Amino acid sequence: MKNALVLFAHGARDPRWAVPFEKLRDIARTRLPDTEVSLAFLELMSPRLPEVVARLAGEGCTRVSVVPVFLGQGGHVLRDLPLLIDELRSNHPGLEINVAAAVGEDSEVLGAIARYCVAAVDRG
Repeated sequence: MKNALVLFAHGARDPRWAVPFEKLRDIARTRLPDTEVSLAFLELMSPRLPEVVARLAGEGCTRVSVVPVFLGQGGHVLRDLPLLIDELRSNHPGLEINVAAAVGEDSEVLGAIARYCVAAVDRG
């Protein structure tokens, strides 16, 4: 079984916006050397999620985990992403696609952000 991880972000007009997400992708690649780790965007940037999943399926991936790199379960995660995933599952029936909750819904992620915010008080 060939696994892939797709970090799914919103996208922006300014390419500098993607830098932290590219760093996150690189960190995940280092920690998952046997997994294809990619970054995909909902809009305004490329590659888009359908392009990435089609590439992964073409490369023989059998299981894709999609992690929405969003702070909350807003409209894009609750409405847009499920529609995209349904379409991808229809287009790639042999591919298992799993979707995690938005990263901001995870208590460890929130704890790390809170620690950063609290430390900002000390830095003044």
